[in-house]
Amino acid sequence: MALEPPTPTVDAGDAVVGRWVLGLIRACHFQPTLAVTAMTTGLAVLAGRGALGCIAVAVAVLAGQLSTGWSNDWFDASRDIATGRMDKPIVSGAVSMGMVRAAACTALVAAVPLSLLSGWRAAVVHLVAIASAWAYNLGIKATVASPLPYAISFGLLPAFVTLGLPGYPWPRPAIMLATALLGIGAHFINTLADREDDARSGIAGLPQRMTARDALLTGVVLMTSCAVVIWMLGGSARGVQSALLAASLAAAAMVVFTTLRSKPRAAWSWTLVTVVTCLVMFAVSRPSLVAG
Repeated sequence: MALEPPTPTVDAGDAVVGRWVLGLIRACHFQPTLAVTAMTTGLAVLAGRGALGCIAVAVAVLAGQLSTGWSNDWFDASRDIATGRMDKPIVSGAVSMGMVRAAACTALVAAVPLSLLSGWRAAVVHLVAIASAWAYNLGIKATVASPLPYAISFGLLPAFVTLGLPGYPWPRPAIMLATALLGIGAHFINTLADREDDARSGIAGLPQRMTARDALLTGVVLMTSCAVVIWMLGGSARGVQSALLAASLAAAAMVVFTTLRSKPRAAWSWTLVTVVTCLVMFAVSRPSLVAG
């Protein structure tokens, strides 16, 4: 009697681990985490930080963003459960709240030495930016001051980049203004998809206190203002800059269109397109990143 080869089986432990990994990826708010990390690393490249300096910026910002995303889902878990947010990995059971809490704290601790790779001045600025983001998650998100942490955290990212350069220069104020405007605008757009859930769970930040239309228009105006500020910085390739400015305005128009078509997730994707377009515009023009 011939022996049949054993039927391949999927190890249950591997399946569970895979589910946890996917759950943690979802809980970290993957798209914004990747976008902010890429944007800041791109600024480091343009500032001339060098290969090791750019890697230092990338890993530090990634750790900070992971800690922010995971802490957001951790702090919101009870509200998400109460409102039945099955799109959230903790609520759906893809990952436990304890695991997300541990991941958030681990990433936060890791962000300290990783930030110090760029020097203590840059590290202090980056840790303030992370603290501001955590303050948002801890409760500022439910107040009229909800845009403030976005202004602080995004506005300080260029400073984290430039303070790691020789001589520790601060960035041009216009650069900090541009990134702050981008962050606040993204905040307004990001709330549009969750307005009903936020209302049920008592989240009443500034965008939620406005009508959906006003929040949308405010977010779009702020993001396009970022693009205009970058364009006004001047630099080379003005024709290409102008074309990219037009592309940024078109992406912002798509944010409005998809929101009005009740497709807030698509609106968020177009928001990320606006972010990328602004970064490409900056890369093409290559204006000086530092003051003076």
